[in-house]
Amino acid sequence: MDLSLETRHEGGQTIIEVGGEIDVYTAPKLRDKITELVGNGEYNLVIDMEKVDFLDSTGLGVLVGGLKKVRAHDGSMRLICNQERLLKIFRITGLAKVFVIHGSQADALAER
Repeated sequence: MDLSLETRHEGGQTIIEVGGEIDVYTAPKLRDKITELVGNGEYNLVIDMEKVDFLDSTGLGVLVGGLKKVRAHDGSMRLICNQERLLKIFRITGLAKVFVIHGSQADALAER
């Protein structure tokens, strides 16, 4: 399975729509995209994970690394995730307390 990334801008925020599997093989693609966006001065990111089928520890590491990058510029990274199997991973690892996780794009974009 491959990883698809689509980026768009809405209301001063950059949304990355992620699809497929975020694992040891595909996570570098997401990391590179986050690094590119932060390098271009985009510090308010919304990672839409509604189409993500699988997430492993490497993927979690990329998300944590991305959060550190945007916070270094007083930015934010919010996640959109409504799949119970993925939410369970965030809860078990304690990352549900680190990330702001929304159930829909509308909720994520409403919060500033």
